[in-house]
Amino acid sequence: MEAESYEKAVNSLYGLQKFGIKFGLSNTANLLEALGNPHKNQRYIHIAGTNGKGSVAAFIASILKEAGLKVGLYTSPHLLRFTERFKINGVEMPQHVAVSLIEELQNAFVPEEPPTFFEAVTAMALAYFARENTDIAIMEVGMGGRLDATNIITPMVSVITNICMEHQYYLGNTLLEIANEKAGIIKEGVDVVTGASSEPVLKLFASIAEEKEAPFWRVGSDIRYRSTESGLHYYGIKEDLHGLQLGLMGSFQHHNAALALSVIEILRDKGLNISTPAIREGLKKTFWPGRMQVVEKDPTIILDGAHNAAAARTLADSIKKDIRHDRVILVIGIMADKDIGAILRGIVPVGDYVIFTRPAYSRAAAPEVLEKEARSLNKPEEVIENLKDAILKAKKMALPNDLIVVCGSLFTVGEAMSCLNPTLSDIDSPI
Repeated sequence: MEAESYEKAVNSLYGLQKFGIKFGLSNTANLLEALGNPHKNQRYIHIAGTNGKGSVAAFIASILKEAGLKVGLYTSPHLLRFTERFKINGVEMPQHVAVSLIEELQNAFVPEEPPTFFEAVTAMALAYFARENTDIAIMEVGMGGRLDATNIITPMVSVITNICMEHQYYLGNTLLEIANEKAGIIKEGVDVVTGASSEPVLKLFASIAEEKEAPFWRVGSDIRYRSTESGLHYYGIKEDLHGLQLGLMGSFQHHNAALALSVIEILRDKGLNISTPAIREGLKKTFWPGRMQVVEKDPTIILDGAHNAAAARTLADSIKKDIRHDRVILVIGIMADKDIGAILRGIVPVGDYVIFTRPAYSRAAAPEVLEKEARSLNKPEEVIENLKDAILKAKKMALPNDLIVVCGSLFTVGEAMSCLNPTLSDIDSPI
């Protein structure tokens, strides 16, 4: 009975998709007011950016958990279950709590102006973390920043991971327009750290931070790092750490870890008790599914969302630098509203064989569209409509030293997880 009520409640939230994406904070504010403004007087970390938000959030959450804090983590989208979006010390929101919160929210909806899915879910997260008395909650921006539903909070630290071209229809047609939207999370007097590298973008962030009297820190100048065989070496705002080991695969994660460590330094400076052993252990124990995640060996199978051009290029670079392999077999499924050509140009060149497919999701592009876009890249390829069949074909043709990479979308990755692990039965619809 609980499973039925959970499915019904979550499906009612999914029904809010029809209201699309709306920017602005009034709906979220109204929902939170109806719930008693649970977000007031709470401690938060706010993370925006194009790529790396989830990894940076995961590093920070793992370190703070090791430091003995009760840590909320709000991310999107989910891979398998809706409740993955809300975690406290790594544990998902229980289904019965989700049902209760959804029903409470629905009673607060204004019929003339219903919230979007993301507005409702963000209000859920803030209410859940407050009621569970988290010591601090890490909130990942859904899209943009300035008018994103999560921007209702006042954090202890704001983080902007990087800036690449994405969601141009909503955020703007130039890098600076997109950066300006992301910079909307910079608050009066609140420290902001960034991993962005574009000089015009950094100048924009610096000027906004100065205007708001927000201390501004950047990886590459205030924060530096280097990678050696002995691990990650961090040279921070005030302190250095050497020989750090990371739980996440991929050399690009060293940049994300350095960004996370700068946040930890600022939190320490603001009075949080975070020991150096907690930092080391937290980094080592960090787990973030669907991002360079090894799920099988002999042959090695890796799952990675790589859902935009920059992420696809980063994945390709890691395949070349970080993983020993003979051939690379790519299994690719991409959403139709993405820059398909740019994603394919980023990842297909590292493949020795490419299988174009799609997850069972309405937004997914037809495999034939992917195949047509990639034709000029001149790789041996085929189209297999069903994702499970595509993975089976890849496994059948792979030798023990080959590498199978399933990528192109977190929806593709989520479905791949369930295909590769039949015991994963409690799976929700993707959104």
